[in-house]
Amino acid sequence: MTAVTAGRVMAGRYLRHVVRAPEEIVIYFSLPIMFVLVFGYVFGSGMAVPGGGHYREFLVPGVFVMTMFYGIGATGTGIAVDMNRGVVDRFRSMPMPRSALITGRMAADQVRALLEITALVLCGLPVGWRWHLGVPRLLAAIGLLLLLRLALSCVGVALGMLAKNPDMVATIVFPLAFPLTAISNVFVAPELMPGWLGVVSEWNPISATTTAIRELFGNPGIGSDSWPAAHALPLAVVWPVLLIVVVGPMAVRRYRNLSR
Repeated sequence: MTAVTAGRVMAGRYLRHVVRAPEEIVIYFSLPIMFVLVFGYVFGSGMAVPGGGHYREFLVPGVFVMTMFYGIGATGTGIAVDMNRGVVDRFRSMPMPRSALITGRMAADQVRALLEITALVLCGLPVGWRWHLGVPRLLAAIGLLLLLRLALSCVGVALGMLAKNPDMVATIVFPLAFPLTAISNVFVAPELMPGWLGVVSEWNPISATTTAIRELFGNPGIGSDSWPAAHALPLAVVWPVLLIVVVGPMAVRRYRNLSR
């Protein structure tokens, strides 16, 4: 069995698990929609947007990025479940490329990310969000989101292999995910934060992708003239690639060195 064929089989397996666990779909799909509705309508009237513009158009691109970030939890939990049930040991004993477990998981995450993006687009349109600069830039923005999700999938795989049980993944991911997304430009522009916190927010990798897709969508929020804001597009590529280069080999090495 070739690596491509085995990876496709494993991706199909993960996607079937998603279909057979509807509660997981509800949780992961409802969370970003809830953020759009709560922040857009409850707090939207009190939020300022740099340069003017509608807050919900400012918010929705950030929720796109936040949804990609929370994908770490689903990836890590799925890997940890397989590890604890002995499924990984069975796969390692079969005549299949060892890379298939990781590549299949990442391919399934990309399909899932596309579904999440589609759900958010369908949620964003009724609340007033639009993309204004044509289909090519829309596709470029989706490409940046998928690149970020690919990098975060590497992190999720590594966490899943290091965790002792699936609950440990959630214990690690979710307490870290919200502060990292909150100290970014997802909900509030860095210019409105205290000086040092604004600098941290601007250099946050999440902010780079958020600023880049706002620019590609033609949405408001590009009010800063700082270096990270002016170079958001290249940073939105560099940060995920750097994460893949650093964390990807760690996940592969951990998988190869499994002794149980």
